[in-house]
This record gives sequence, structure tokens and C-alpha cells, in this order.
Amino acid sequence: MIAQSLKMAWKSITLHKMRSFLTMLGIIIGVFALVVLVSLVHGATGSITDSVNSLGTNKLTVNIFDDKGKPLRTADLDEIAALDSVGETAPYMTMQVQASSAGRSKTVDVIGTTPSLTAIDNIKLQYGRFFKDPDIENHSNVAVIDYRLARDVMGRQDCVGESIKLNGKEFLIIGVLQDTQSDSAFGFAAGVYSAYVPFPTVVRLSDQAGTTVSTFEASAVNDDTDAAEEEVREYLQKRYGDKDAYDVFNMSQISDTMNQVTGTLSLLLGGIAAISLLVGGIGIMNIMLVSVTERTREIGIRKAIGASRKMIMLQFLIESLMLSLFGCLLGILVSWLALLVIDAIGHVSYGLSGGVVLVSIIFSTGVGLIFGLYPANKAAKKKPIDALRTE
Repeated sequence: MIAQSLKMAWKSITLHKMRSFLTMLGIIIGVFALVVLVSLVHGATGSITDSVNSLGTNKLTVNIFDDKGKPLRTADLDEIAALDSVGETAPYMTMQVQASSAGRSKTVDVIGTTPSLTAIDNIKLQYGRFFKDPDIENHSNVAVIDYRLARDVMGRQDCVGESIKLNGKEFLIIGVLQDTQSDSAFGFAAGVYSAYVPFPTVVRLSDQAGTTVSTFEASAVNDDTDAAEEEVREYLQKRYGDKDAYDVFNMSQISDTMNQVTGTLSLLLGGIAAISLLVGGIGIMNIMLVSVTERTREIGIRKAIGASRKMIMLQFLIESLMLSLFGCLLGILVSWLALLVIDAIGHVSYGLSGGVVLVSIIFSTGVGLIFGLYPANKAAKKKPIDALRTE
């Protein structure tokens, strides 16, 4: 019975090819919108998550606004690092200077810090090394620069062993960051150059720089940033006795916020695309009602020779489902081709999400059933004698 109904539904669809295609067009557009939009959001989410993770999500950034006459020094950071939930600590002093070499000059964000920052910020080098404890102790004029600064000022990326001038003072380049590490944690906007120098050395670049710590970063043990944040706050509260004297920012909040935003965006775009599918479903119901009217005499003949109400209803439901699912499959195919074109043009990877494809198939099946039910029921309820009288 089902095989015969499938055969008849296929014959009806192919008999009016243009009408069937226009009916499926609503479903095709709806599926295309759903799959492409959600896939783009997922792809963008992955890219943003990677960027956020590259800055380190298991760390805290602490700013001291008022030291109450008890300034933090690097020795105090060792006390904070000794807390149970805190791993590494590193001072973080930033300033803008002019970097120059061989007549080329750029404005650079210089970060004064210690070797611990490599573990906290997951810093990776393309060439050379990061500075070590002896560089800190000796107040050495050494620098680790990003790859763009090496390319645009030094003239080549592998420039370890060469000298660069920062505010007119000569620094030995001991390392060059990887491409992904070219931007500082606070200056990741496009076009910003960065360089790392030992924390005690940064005072030589500006009269305003001091040896006290007003900003530092700390990593959390076992990625438990909440516990680390609580312990750091307790330490600072005991030291200063004023919550307004400091601020502790938990970097995991960025990741959580981004996940919430992208999740909401996916639901929003998915809802908009679902409206397109519903419109396509209305188109299917409309054309099925036309089909029932056109085939009223056929329904009467089938009922007169013994076809049950169930068989008539199944025939039209299968036809509605076929229209919806064919439209869905064409929509998925068009979406896949569109994502390939976007990948090629944008040089990014927006893969076809299996979950989104499954949702679109399930949704399209539901649309075919729901919007095909009324026309199928109308056809099944026709009395044979009334159907046969129809011209």
C-alpha cells in the first residue's frame, strides 16, 4: 500500500514539475537560511573562542587603583602565587613607545613583565627565547617582539640577535612571537604592535614608570578561576581594607559571555530561518488543497472501488512529505555549495554542521506532516457519490 502511494505521489509531483518546484522553493529557502546562518554563527564562534582562549581563560587580571601607602612589589606577587588556588603571577606594565631600526619607525605597546607570563598567557615563540630570571635580576635591555614588528621595522621575522631602539634606547632582540601571539592581552586591536621587556627595565623607557606593581596577572590551579579569584580578593582586602582600591577581573567571564551571546544569536537566527520554513509549509498546504480539488473525481473512483479513508489520507500525506523532504534535501545541497564558496572567498572554514542538518530534516518532516494533514483529511472525508459527480 505504501509503495503504491509513493508511486502515485511521485507521479503527481513529476506531472507538474514547475508547480512542484515552486512549492518546494519555500522549504529550500527556509532550509538554506537555517543551515547557512547557524553554520556561520558556529564557525564565527569557533574563531572567537580560539582568539579568547589564546589570551588565556584560566587567569585573573588585577588592577590596583589606590595602594593606601602599601604598594605591591614583585616580592608580594610571590606571596600571592603561594596561595592554594593560584599558580603563577606576573606584573604587567604597559606603555606606548616608538620602536625604530634602519630608518623605519612604529608605535609599539611595550609590556614590562617577568618570565612567568609565558605560562599565564600561553605565549609561544617562533624564533629565539623569552627572557629569564637572570635578565630580570640584571635589568637587561632585552626584548621579545611580535612577528609584525619584526617584519615591518626589522625587515624580516628572524631577527634574533639584532638590536631595536625603543624610545631611543637600544634593546637586544632575543625572541620573536608566533603569528597568533602578535597582540598583547590588552592591545589586541588590529594594527597594534607589541614587545615584551623585563619588568625592571621598563622604568628606563619612561619617567612615569616605577618599580611598584599596579597591574598583574595570575593563573589558576586546575583552571579553577573562581577559587583563585576569591583567594586573591581576600589577600587584597586584608592588605588594603577597601574594595574600591582594587579590581579583579576573571578572564573566564569573557568565554562564558561569548558562549551566551553566540548561543542566543544561534537561537535568534534559527528562529528567523524557522519562520521561512513555516512559510514554505503554508505553500505546501496551499498546493495540496489545489491538488485535492483537481483530483476529486480520482478520489471518488478510488473510494468506489474499495479504497479506505486511511489509504486516501496516506496518499496525500506521503505526497506532502515528499515535497517537503525533497525541498529540504535541495536546500541542504545549496547550503553546502554556498558554504564552500564562502570558505573559498573568505579563506575561513565554515563546515556544514551535522546537528543543524538533522534539525532541518526533522523540522521539514514536521512541516510536511502538519501542513499536509488538513488537505489529506479533506480528501479522505469526501463521499464517493459527491466526488464522482464533480466535473
